[in-house]
Amino acid sequence: MLGKTAGGIYWMFRFLERSENTARLIEAGFRIALTRSKDPASEWKSVLTTAGVLGQYDMKYDSYTGAHALDFLLRDTDNPSSVLSSIENARTNARMVRTALTTEVWEAVNESWMALKAALKSPVTETKLPAVLAEIRRQTALVRGAVHGTMLRNDIFDFTQIGIALERADNTARIIDVKYYTLLPSASYVGSALDNVQWETILRSVSAHRSFRWLNNDDISPATIADFLIFDSRFPRSLSFCSRLLEDNLGYLAKDYKFRMPCHDMIDAQRERLRSLDIGSVFDEGLHHFITSFIRENNALGLQIEQDYRFVG
Repeated sequence: MLGKTAGGIYWMFRFLERSENTARLIEAGFRIALTRSKDPASEWKSVLTTAGVLGQYDMKYDSYTGAHALDFLLRDTDNPSSVLSSIENARTNARMVRTALTTEVWEAVNESWMALKAALKSPVTETKLPAVLAEIRRQTALVRGAVHGTMLRNDIFDFTQIGIALERADNTARIIDVKYYTLLPSASYVGSALDNVQWETILRSVSAHRSFRWLNNDDISPATIADFLIFDSRFPRSLSFCSRLLEDNLGYLAKDYKFRMPCHDMIDAQRERLRSLDIGSVFDEGLHHFITSFIRENNALGLQIEQDYRFVG
């Protein structure tokens, strides 16, 4: 497959996943802010910081308000990570590689683009926010469904999964960091009732609440939730699941193309590190330190994949 086609597929699905993940990050911050209303400006600043767009936001606004933050994260095309920017970029890449997609996938992408453009035509108020975030999640799920139901399991499919896994791992890590590092008022709150409420909010924000309850009943604690979101390979948004998805699909590419590249060594090292740890050792290391290290390694892996397969976004 040409590097241009591989890159278009890869970035199409990174941008699709990014649009949903931005919505999930907003939901995590918004839900947690409801439990701490004394300083809403710091809540929105923390979400912008975790999304990695604080510097761009500061160039445009001089205060942190819900209206400005929501508009910047959802609708502002000056923000390349906004939902509207992401879905536009996903559709642009889909058009570029349209002959590599099934009709069903192309139609799902195009329909999602039209639906989200309509939903984000006007500024989103806090009262309408839950419905808009749900629509973003629904539209991206429809595209994924079309992919899984109609695409051949070949190198094109491998690049869709690699793009999704890189973005999803980054998002789950950042949502954990929103909770444990940025939004928790101070270390004295760890293990408190507020802490547990915020952890449960995080589970709901990554659609993990029911799955976690099935496995853990009433054992809701920072340790059990962090363990689930990091190490449980049965949950499709855990760091372990995303890492295994990368390992599998990069492995399929190595088998199909009959050679390995540096990115294969990097994913092997990441998988080995995750297998060598448990939640106790992560907490001993420091959860924030572990998460920031994982995000840095995940970003480096993405750059190496782009270099190895000779494509750029």
